Amino acid sequence: MVNLTRIYTRTGDHGETRLVDMSVTAKTDPRVAAYGDVDEANATIGVALTLPGLDDQVRQVLAQVQNELFDLGADLGNPLAESQEFEPLRITAEYVERLEQWCDGFGEQLPKLRSFILPGGNPAGAQLHVARTIVRRAERTAWHAVEVYGTEPAQSGSDRPGGINPLAIQYLNRLSDLLFILTRVANGTESEVLWVPGGDRNPDRS
Repeated sequence: MVNLTRIYTRTGDHGETRLVDMSVTAKTDPRVAAYGDVDEANATIGVALTLPGLDDQVRQVLAQVQNELFDLGADLGNPLAESQEFEPLRITAEYVERLEQWCDGFGEQLPKLRSFILPGGNPAGAQLHVARTIVRRAERTAWHAVEVYGTEPAQSGSDRPGGINPLAIQYLNRLSDLLFILTRVANGTESEVLWVPGGDRNPDRS
């Protein structure tokens, strides 16, 4: 259980913050940016859950995803280490497999697509499109953190911080796929507006 006794701490007033392992880093650190994007995605899913247009099964899945995104943020904010005093909270293959099962379960009920879908639809579906794009951004930001820190644990005696858990980034990739599928479920495929490429939009253009 996490106990939050005071929300403001004044410790971040000079552009620095503490990671989960209590190490200090800049607020512009790509690792911090990655879990910040995850937080933004979580908030956007929260907005979607306040809107009509979602059936109970979709709501249950999104509620579980919200909790898992907190796990993900804790993982991204905790550099990999060879040994830690307490077992760290990490995204595991089970998390990724669960997303894939949801993708398969919801996706098999949907007709195949002939083109890309224009974002929109009903309020809940449109909001899930926004969440999908933020998750994509979080994935890109996490890969930037990998470029800086790698994916290996910190070596004892080294000043180099530990890397990023690759399964955390896999989770983001699968989640963006799931959110795309859930936009189709929320909006109903009969009213989908498909992208028409430029040449097809203007057949008489020379």
